[in-house]
Amino acid sequence: MWDKQFEALLRHRLPLLSSGDELSADTNLREFGLDSMGAVELLSALESDYSVQFDEEALVLDTFNTPGALWAALSAARPTS
Repeated sequence: MWDKQFEALLRHRLPLLSSGDELSADTNLREFGLDSMGAVELLSALESDYSVQFDEEALVLDTFNTPGALWAALSAARPTS
């Protein structure tokens, strides 16, 4: 699935998600408080922490609907070794 860093970045921007709540691939991020400002902050943090830049095609609301969709977009932006 995803790494601990990704989950920590997500949890930091989900004010309605308690520490005991499970974060699954299909968790609706908006239901847990991710708003447009939070999405921009999250995008910036992901690009900085993972040294990537998201493609324009990934900069749509659907990318920020669930952790699974966001992780897929991040994985696509990461260079392959």
